[in-house]
Amino acid sequence: MDAMNASSVAWVMVSVALVMIMLPGLSLFYSGLVRGKNALATAMHSFACLAIVLVVWMLWGYSLAFGPSVNGIIGNLDHVALNGVGLEPRPGQEIPELLFMLFQGMFAVITPALLAGALAERVKFRAFGAFVVIWVTFVYCPIAHWVWGDGWLHGLGALDFAGGFAVHISSGVAALAAAHILGRRETAAGESVQQPHSLMLVLLGTGLLWFGWFGFNGGSALAADGIAVIALVNTNVAAAAGALAWLLLSWRLTHKPSVLGAASGAIAGLVAVTPAAGFVEPVAALIIGIGASVVSYIAAVSRIKAMVDDALDVWAIHGMSGTWGSLALGLFASTTLANGGLFTGNGDFFLAQVVGTAAMWVFAFVATWIAFRVIEAAIGLRTTPEEEALGLDVSEHGEAAYMFQ
Repeated sequence: MDAMNASSVAWVMVSVALVMIMLPGLSLFYSGLVRGKNALATAMHSFACLAIVLVVWMLWGYSLAFGPSVNGIIGNLDHVALNGVGLEPRPGQEIPELLFMLFQGMFAVITPALLAGALAERVKFRAFGAFVVIWVTFVYCPIAHWVWGDGWLHGLGALDFAGGFAVHISSGVAALAAAHILGRRETAAGESVQQPHSLMLVLLGTGLLWFGWFGFNGGSALAADGIAVIALVNTNVAAAAGALAWLLLSWRLTHKPSVLGAASGAIAGLVAVTPAAGFVEPVAALIIGIGASVVSYIAAVSRIKAMVDDALDVWAIHGMSGTWGSLALGLFASTTLANGGLFTGNGDFFLAQVVGTAAMWVFAFVATWIAFRVIEAAIGLRTTPEEEALGLDVSEHGEAAYMFQ
């Protein structure tokens, strides 16, 4: 264990906790966006992912994602049940592999939890649980291997600092597939599914997500070093720029400075800078954050006009901002932090980012479509119209987020 660095071990341990706090942050953010009768059921999706995925990750997920590569497609089963994963660092790292496993496990947890926003207010809980197991195993683990293991995209030269490909594009595109399969939510007369029941929860969740993202991006340096500092600065810059851009854009178009818009813009900026956080300069992070809000705002409006019921705009914010951020990395990559991007003459790297982005879109959409169809045939996906009218808090869990006397 001579190669370990105590400062880096401490920083990544803290980062594990920071990423973990994003799950309750996400549950508050998502539950505030839905109708009150579905708030508890929506929050439960995030909590369920924390429980289900960490078990899957320990038993076989980590091995599939980070085990020795099988033709650049998937890891083998050498590390099933954490066999051979101990306190010795992986090659090129200075933290125990067990700690690396846990840090990466938190990324595996949050990805299907993000995706769950598209399923809100109409999916059976048992179907959701089955989907999480299948999706993490057959979608997330291969993608993580392609980018962060010894996979084919890594060999091609594509980069993803903290999850633009593996977390945000995959969950956002999967959300689009899910929304098409599930169809639109049921509404009672005069009821709107577009009206959040608690913007206070949304703002609180946004704050926790922004806070946790410092571990999400900064921890991905896997060391307490200058790259971690750059990632922290870029994370904050992009979030602030994204929040301000969406706020001003919505203010200009609707004549009101939208609270929800500011929160959505902050998340869009955070998503977009994730793949680039350790590879670009702060000015580029500012541009990436602004661009994310514009791209996601247009996508959200287009989604509504197309009447696609991605309940909480996972595709618009995570899928489209993740796409923009991954491509923007190919444009703005620093020559001092990486090998440069298209704007500094490295066209090959930009091309690798384009190929990686396209691969994420195709694979995530098709694989998610297949997974949902299998579950639909086996146990069904949607709750009944009567259960939706009652609300999933009561119909699925027999409990309620709010008890009024």
